[in-house]
Amino acid sequence: MSHPSSGEGIIQAEVLAVEPAHRKSVFWRVLKVLIGLLVIVTLFVSLLLNMFFIGTLGLDGMGSKKVREKYFSHSRFARDKVVIMPLEGLILDGDGFMKRQIDQVIEDETVKAVVLRVNSPGGTVSGSHAIYHYLKKMCEKRKIPLVVSMGAIAASGGYYVSMAVGDTPKSIYAEPTTWTGSIGVIIPHYDAAELAQKIGIKEDSVASHPLKGMGSMLRPMTEEERAIFQGLVDESFNRFKEVVKSGRPKFRQQPELLDKLATGQVFPAEQAKAEGLVDEIGFLEDAVDRAIELANLDPDNVRVVKYEKELTLMDVLLGETVQVHIGPAGMDWKSLLEWSVPRAYYLFYQGPVLIQSGLR
Repeated sequence: MSHPSSGEGIIQAEVLAVEPAHRKSVFWRVLKVLIGLLVIVTLFVSLLLNMFFIGTLGLDGMGSKKVREKYFSHSRFARDKVVIMPLEGLILDGDGFMKRQIDQVIEDETVKAVVLRVNSPGGTVSGSHAIYHYLKKMCEKRKIPLVVSMGAIAASGGYYVSMAVGDTPKSIYAEPTTWTGSIGVIIPHYDAAELAQKIGIKEDSVASHPLKGMGSMLRPMTEEERAIFQGLVDESFNRFKEVVKSGRPKFRQQPELLDKLATGQVFPAEQAKAEGLVDEIGFLEDAVDRAIELANLDPDNVRVVKYEKELTLMDVLLGETVQVHIGPAGMDWKSLLEWSVPRAYYLFYQGPVLIQSGLR
């Protein structure tokens, strides 16, 4: 029997030492390939899910372009419809969900009346007027009645929008606990010049004219700037009162009564009714009944639906976004910049810039 020499023993030992390292290297290469395949498959499945939800729910990736109907009351299968159209939270512009609701009513011939459900403290002058304009256009184009149902608050811009009812009698309903009115205009401004000086911050902007930087928080407002801002407020205020007259015939006949109420004050429902700001004390169901009456519909053969925002893909997968109820409803992250720019507001709210993110 032959025995391996000492040299052969050393070679075999080296081979045995290399084999485990080689197997370990192969194992990690295979594992990396499997992980790569798993990532590819996950991305592919995610893409298919996106395509599925976009196709079936009408989503565009960034948000919904559709408005969905939710059955509210009366006959579930009737053809003629009364639509409850919600206006909730802060009014920042005249686009978005509110405009999509109006467009859908214009396109849907089965809608015979609209109940505007207002629960808003108001918002920007331009946004409030835009929604008012589109509502008036909707009523004129479709020849359908509009009734307003006020929720917890329908103040300032929320009241402004409600004037789209025009001369229709018994068309504005406020709940017993509603706050409404607040007819007025404000351009928020905060003078932080003294604070900025204490912490070493000073205004150092470069502008084409001193008035280009008017409204800066880092220096006191000049008398010239204040006069210009007051002129802007007065112009918007006069428009507000004219819009109120268009929806409240009483004030067209007696404008001095409106002047007494247009102080920016908010009124409880009963006082608002006594002063002629609203027509009736009632709930959403009462406003619906009035809309059915104005449209000459059979209460037993009409379907009442409420418009809702279609869920986004993220909402479908994760549920509704978390809401931080710190400031006025309807505020989102994008709105931060809005509050840093001097703008006129039809708004019943005096707090600082605060945020809410969520479905609106």
